[in-house]
Amino acid sequence: MKNRIEKHRKYSQVKISMACLYFATLLFFLLNGCAILPENVERNQSFAYRDTDDTFLGRGTKDLLADHPGTSGYMLLGNGLDAFVARAVLAQEAERSIDTQYYMIHDDVVGSLFIDQLYKAAERGVRVRLLLDDIDQEGRDTGAAILDSHPNVEVRIFNPFSRNTGRTRQFITGFGKQTRRAHNKSFTVDNKATILGGRNIGDEYFEADPELGFVDLDVLSVGPIAGEVSTSFDQYWNSELSYPILSLLKAPPSTEEIEQRKKIFDDFIMQQADSKYVKHLRNSELAKRIRQQREEYQWGVGEVVADDPEKLTHDVAETKYRLSEKLAPYMAGVQKELIIFSPYFVPGKSGVAFLQQLRDRGVQVKILTNSLASTDVSIVHAGYSRYRKDLLRMGVSLYELNRNLSREERKALKEGSIGQSKSSLHAKCFILDRDTAFIGSLNLDARSVVQNTEIGVVFKSPVIAENIASGFDRRIDQIAFRLELRKDKDGSEHLLWHGLVEGEEITFTHDPYTGFWKRLGVGFMRLMPIESQI
Repeated sequence: MKNRIEKHRKYSQVKISMACLYFATLLFFLLNGCAILPENVERNQSFAYRDTDDTFLGRGTKDLLADHPGTSGYMLLGNGLDAFVARAVLAQEAERSIDTQYYMIHDDVVGSLFIDQLYKAAERGVRVRLLLDDIDQEGRDTGAAILDSHPNVEVRIFNPFSRNTGRTRQFITGFGKQTRRAHNKSFTVDNKATILGGRNIGDEYFEADPELGFVDLDVLSVGPIAGEVSTSFDQYWNSELSYPILSLLKAPPSTEEIEQRKKIFDDFIMQQADSKYVKHLRNSELAKRIRQQREEYQWGVGEVVADDPEKLTHDVAETKYRLSEKLAPYMAGVQKELIIFSPYFVPGKSGVAFLQQLRDRGVQVKILTNSLASTDVSIVHAGYSRYRKDLLRMGVSLYELNRNLSREERKALKEGSIGQSKSSLHAKCFILDRDTAFIGSLNLDARSVVQNTEIGVVFKSPVIAENIASGFDRRIDQIAFRLELRKDKDGSEHLLWHGLVEGEEITFTHDPYTGFWKRLGVGFMRLMPIESQI
């Protein structure tokens, strides 16, 4: 279990490294060694195919789009199995192109099955462009180069680290460059169908990891939204920060190495023939509907909101490149209710002021984020916890995910073990007035808003928005703690957490399911001036 948790925490490497090493920057600058990247001269431009009306997906959506002019179709992918199947079936039905960008693709079951689908599509003649942030690529360049060796596949690495010195040193000496990452997640087939959301590609994001499961959300869209995602992908693909994988290597893998690694990979894929993912791909109702083009979409006007890749090459004070600038009018236009799902929620003073403006206008604000027990990045919780009392004072309804620990886990806590989270919120979703939704990769913290790049879609769909909102109302007390700010007779304030433990209502006077030392550590981290990096 420990190894799986540590593997996942690469997702949070930037947040943790920036916080823990903040005060060591000057020391590291004195260390020997230079981080040198090759001149990016081999990066040829290419663009999404636009003439794809005659493809399987083009033919299948033609009549639907004619019946819903100016709008796109949307289908939620909340279940991890369905989220995997949607990507895999679309890859199987691809005829011209697959363009996909991810923050991380893990070297595990789901990651391998995903890569296998890309390879098989390439074997059929489909052009595959795979763009990866470099955060999780350490020690994995050879595998990426082997995939790239297929004539129909090209792999590029975004904002790469130098391969001639250690990454930890580069995090420090490259402060403001290597600390800023492309957190985007998109999967687009034939410029006709696209999937956006919070999931990276790995077991834990698709409920295949028994030790760490994420509550996550994607949306599958057809129509104009797919073309807008393609436009954003092309910006990143052709950016000066996007490096062909071979340009980072001293030498390409040999023919013998390619054949050997390919055999090992194929053997592993064959071993997954009876896995729940492959079975679901063969037999699930969703797989059948996509193959038979019987999908049930909700239709509405939408807009892709995405950071410009140039955001990473400009000062963080320049706001014109930010996704948040495009999202702001939607958020400011809320009239009655705003529901926020954000695993990492650090609103900052400006965010608190914005929410206060909404509350002053009578807007209900409901927020679900991770508890200290469920978060995978404690230092982010330290940043968030600074604002809990302010939010509660203004009347925000604040909820933190209830881990719903077993008796054995609670016993371990009582005996002094802090334990690890088995369930963590990872979805990034906002519901505006129960008729408009945002789904994407954006967390509401400084790292997402200011430092990294992100992508998402804002779309009008009363059916989807109401379903999510009513589901929140119906289940929130079962899955989360409701926070209360109570004032004593002497005027002092303290927090209470109300939630269910094995079906019984329990009130906690400190962060539920946490030990003394963990709370002390978070309290110490609250004193560190690092909010801009988390």
